[in-house]
Amino acid sequence: MRLVERIERRTPAHRDRAVDGLRALALLAVPVGHWMLGGFTLDGEGALHNASPLSSFGFLAPASWVLQMLGIFFLVGGYASVLSYRRGRGGTGEWLRGRVVRLGRPVLGVTAVWAAPATAGFLAGIPGDTLRTGATLVIQPLWFVGVYTVVTALTPWCVRAADAVGVWAAAALLGWVAVVDLLRYGPYADAVPSWLGLLNVLPGWLFAYQLGVAWGERRVGRREAWALLAGGAALFAVLLAVFDYPASMVGVPGEARTNSHPPSLLVLALASAQSGAAILLRDRLGALLRRPALWAPVVVVNLSAMTVLCWHQTAMLAAAVPASLTAGAVPGLTTAPDTLGWIAARAAWLPVFAVLLVLIVRYARVFEAPWTGATRTRRAVAGVLAAGFTAFALGLT
Repeated sequence: MRLVERIERRTPAHRDRAVDGLRALALLAVPVGHWMLGGFTLDGEGALHNASPLSSFGFLAPASWVLQMLGIFFLVGGYASVLSYRRGRGGTGEWLRGRVVRLGRPVLGVTAVWAAPATAGFLAGIPGDTLRTGATLVIQPLWFVGVYTVVTALTPWCVRAADAVGVWAAAALLGWVAVVDLLRYGPYADAVPSWLGLLNVLPGWLFAYQLGVAWGERRVGRREAWALLAGGAALFAVLLAVFDYPASMVGVPGEARTNSHPPSLLVLALASAQSGAAILLRDRLGALLRRPALWAPVVVVNLSAMTVLCWHQTAMLAAAVPASLTAGAVPGLTTAPDTLGWIAARAAWLPVFAVLLVLIVRYARVFEAPWTGATRTRRAVAGVLAAGFTAFALGLT
């Protein structure tokens, strides 16, 4: 209660609690989604391999509609960035450098730290496939940071577009993704190179960010929010029912098509509906978070946002890897995600993963703070370790 009261006292009166609440909600959906929609199998040598319950249970796909909240994350990111950009006094370059450094420190920290256990595990005889699986899971969520950094760098142009045409600035991005999807999946798909989908990466994730910038510039009202919600929901339904888009918002092993990597038009439709709903619910959420007991967890989560993003897979691995080495097949942890019993068992493991993540965050949060005590030598060593681990995770070594 003392902590709750201290947080409440230190919260400025002008703080937009609803936006922080939306960010916390979108952030927590990432570990829950990865923990529930990702699993492992054990091979004959006891090594861990990635697997997904979506391969066996297609009816779980709607869960990914709820847990895929990156649209909300980019929406809130655009909103917060434009406010920060407007307040900046040192120019665009200084503002952008500050944002990039804040994003980069936790990424450098997690990849540098992971180089040590990966090396120790190799020397201790842990199966190479287990180490590769773990490294892949650690690196996997970090693509978001790279995309978000590029999108953030475009903030000045997003502001100009929002000031010029308001919410319609995002429509051009949606149109771009629609055209690329038509080329990828339409009647001439066989003649289109496979790399064409990469053209959707930046416009696909910039869409919700641009909506957030327009929202921050007060160019999105209730009428526009209702249009985003209704239009996004309608487009989502049509793409599923008529154009046979995959139902899952995350990749399913063995499937030829995926919605999120790179983002398809279905991702933008979901982001549109989510953004409209978030804007409409802003006042109610803000009023709800006036309660100190509800506001305090939101503050704590936001203060550790990048740490949670970078380290949540480590929490799951901290349980799964020792189990694979000592106990072998553990229901819901290292057994194949192909039975209904696995779903129940994995749900029971979520509190364990959460506790492990809290313990990790307690110590790993130091990487989010400025590295004032780090010498150039230490920074260089961290860079080398991070590069080596990343190369291993990507299969380059």
